[in-house]
Amino acid sequence: MKPSRALGLLTKTSVTKIAGRNVASSTPAAISAQKQQQNRRRQYSTHPPNARLNLPPDYSTTPLLAHSSQAALASPELAPEVRNGTTKRMNLFQAVNDALATALTEDENVLVFGEDVAFGGVFRCTMKLAESFGGDRVFNTPLTEQGIMGFAIGAAAEGMRPVAEIQFADYVYPAFDQMVNEAAKYRYRDGACGRSVGGLTVRMPCGGVGHGAMYHSQSPESLFTHIPGLRVVMPRSPLQAKGLLLAAIHSNDPVVFMEPKILYRAAVEQVPTGAYELPLSKAEVLKEGSDVTIISYGQPLYTCSAAIEKAEEDLGVSIELIDLRTLYPWDKETVFTSVKKTGRCMVVHEAMVNAGIGAEVAATIQENPETFNRLEAPVQRVAGWSIHTPLLFEKFNIPDVSRVYESIKKILDY
Repeated sequence: MKPSRALGLLTKTSVTKIAGRNVASSTPAAISAQKQQQNRRRQYSTHPPNARLNLPPDYSTTPLLAHSSQAALASPELAPEVRNGTTKRMNLFQAVNDALATALTEDENVLVFGEDVAFGGVFRCTMKLAESFGGDRVFNTPLTEQGIMGFAIGAAAEGMRPVAEIQFADYVYPAFDQMVNEAAKYRYRDGACGRSVGGLTVRMPCGGVGHGAMYHSQSPESLFTHIPGLRVVMPRSPLQAKGLLLAAIHSNDPVVFMEPKILYRAAVEQVPTGAYELPLSKAEVLKEGSDVTIISYGQPLYTCSAAIEKAEEDLGVSIELIDLRTLYPWDKETVFTSVKKTGRCMVVHEAMVNAGIGAEVAATIQENPETFNRLEAPVQRVAGWSIHTPLLFEKFNIPDVSRVYESIKKILDY
């Protein structure tokens, strides 16, 4: 291949031999071609030049994370002994690791297993647990999701509290039959005999990371919300991840615990060092407002927060932000209270729009007479498109600040 063609330059570009290497000369044509190539790369990997809305999330300043010990310990959901304790700076995967270590320490019936779990896992969530608690309680499994789930259900039925890891949410489908037809139905099927698999927790990383494409970017949470007998939880931050995961492990219902993998290292905050639980099926109002309610969960909450900041600055409105936290059964009371106050509502999530969490929340709001009669505009949904996640265009599939901002304007102008 000619050097000019290999470098992606114009055919008229000359090549000079320098120190034994072919180097393109700095002709105007070569410089122009190089700039075009750089611009193409920039559109894939970073925000456009002079962007006003679609800037990368600044996790170091976002109000959604507890950047000080005082902020972390101020939550009224924490027990008094935890609020009077200490905190440690953790990212999300470290908080998950801390929760697992706490559960393993507290209860010898807790088991942790999955593909590569004994080695720390792909995202390092189980680092050093096998060394600390032994290979009988923290161990690797074969590469078989249905096998992992079948073993976990059997262990839970015998009174253990297994925490099974599915390496990526995209790989859960071979285990879907076990989860739907066994785990979710076990208590109902056993009836008065009293056995259940309520001690089961299934962890799985989910969501986009910018380059995961079709098989490492999926957000299948709504599939599990169609199944009676399962709880579905997704945390937004390290502090939330630890408390919700411990609550899931202690719960007497099977829990699908979905972890936004883009936050594993990006989201860092102060986390209480003591053992604590946060309530399942209880939403949290992250920011109070009077004109619009935005409901979301997981990573898109940071997108919503950035859009709210710009909208309030530009439009002079007040916007309320709610984190569902538990996606099924979800907290209708908190949502209804907010919508009755604001009269306008929007649901934002990364998963595709059709038959998603947003559809369920919107329908429920419009079926309730008190919230329906209060609405000043139809409930809006801002979500992923109904497509497979494309590698090059992943960022255009996931809701961004601009889409949320424009939807705020639309709902206010209705």
